[in-house]
Amino acid sequence: MDPLTVTLRPVDPTDPALAPLISRHLTLMRASSPACSVHAMDAGALAEAGVLFFAAFHGDMPVAMGALKGIAPDHGELKSMHVMKEHRGAGLADALLTRLVEEARAQGFARLSLETGSQSAFAAARGFYRRHGFADCGPFGDYTEDPHSIFMTRMV
Repeated sequence: MDPLTVTLRPVDPTDPALAPLISRHLTLMRASSPACSVHAMDAGALAEAGVLFFAAFHGDMPVAMGALKGIAPDHGELKSMHVMKEHRGAGLADALLTRLVEEARAQGFARLSLETGSQSAFAAARGFYRRHGFADCGPFGDYTEDPHSIFMTRMV
């Protein structure tokens, strides 16, 4: 895919055009973690106040998504980052994360954190976040210790 043909913009996650992307993400998360350790947000939760949702589009087709949720006045959380498998390796995750970090700065957050899985299915995600300055940390916000979760954070 030519990365120049991809547009990244804030969108309403309840838009029906996003349903296949969000569904695919939720299906993968539910297949990769025990139910009690799935923290992915559905479209309704992503549309709640305080959550900024972004999608990358190739033409009219959404191919990647991510959200930023405020959890304290100076602390944001990355939520529901996902790039469709057939579009991975095109720089979409980098572009999406860059946009979310910029938005975190604009919101006045000093810290940005995330939760991801500890299972091997999440190894690439953990490596991606580490390459972008995230380091392991303890649970934050409403999270508690969970052997199926890895918590990561970085300053913005």
